[in-house]
Amino acid sequence: MIDIKKFSETDLYGLLGVEIGASEAEVRKAYRKKALQCHPDKNPDNPKAAELFQELSKALEILLDVSARAAYDKLLNAKKAAQLRAQQLDSKRQKLKNELEERERLAREAATSRGTSYKVNKTPEELFKEEFERLQKEGSKLIEEEQELLRQQLREEKSLHARSESSWDASKHRIKIKWKADKDDSTNGGYTEDILHKFLSKYGDINVLVMSPKKNGSALVEFKTQEAAEMAVSYEKGRLDNACSLEWIGDAPKNKKSRTGGTVTERDFESLVLRQLRQAEERKRLIEQMMREDAEAESATG
Repeated sequence: MIDIKKFSETDLYGLLGVEIGASEAEVRKAYRKKALQCHPDKNPDNPKAAELFQELSKALEILLDVSARAAYDKLLNAKKAAQLRAQQLDSKRQKLKNELEERERLAREAATSRGTSYKVNKTPEELFKEEFERLQKEGSKLIEEEQELLRQQLREEKSLHARSESSWDASKHRIKIKWKADKDDSTNGGYTEDILHKFLSKYGDINVLVMSPKKNGSALVEFKTQEAAEMAVSYEKGRLDNACSLEWIGDAPKNKKSRTGGTVTERDFESLVLRQLRQAEERKRLIEQMMREDAEAESATG
């Protein structure tokens, strides 16, 4: 059951991130952007995302319907005017005002129960409630169309993601991580494999992450997808008290057209056994590579 009171007290324009005078096109655009981010298909384990998606859809339904939006705007303006008046009234006058409004409400309810008319115009709350209930009964083809467009875009994103994964060779685009750490620092500058994994995994799946076995302040990481790797290089700074830097080993990958949706959320369906075997092999290769690089660096400085 949808709570009418909740939506009568919610700033629907603020929820979508548009101005009160926003056009229909602007409202639709804002809805699509936010709805894609919290769509249940992208956040299957987050009930709050599903709840927000429903709220966004109901806000769109109200703001796209001319009479419902007019009733909502009237309610919004009435609330703002009431807040302004309340600020100007002292506590005694405010009490009298509240008592008068309560008497009027009781009189309307009594007249309604007797089947008689009451010569007081409907309040903004009542008008909005009527429009809200009308929309619930009628349903909205516009919302159905918008949600179908969202589903199509999600399908296209998944298809594009699958194609990009098949052409992405992670072994050719590894990333070196560096941070400050003294040679004899037992804490390695505050970094461990678990800490680095926590920082980096929010961008997407990691194929392998290896700490340098000989040198403090150094590690290598390989991401499953190009998007995750690029985001990590662009945004990750590590610890606040000891920032780290990420740079490509060799040439950076060629840029590809970005997709709507931000952080990678799709999961690879490769079997766990095959993944573990591959990670073990990659870890061995990376350790050998790091040892060669560390040896070359020591020879150059020595």
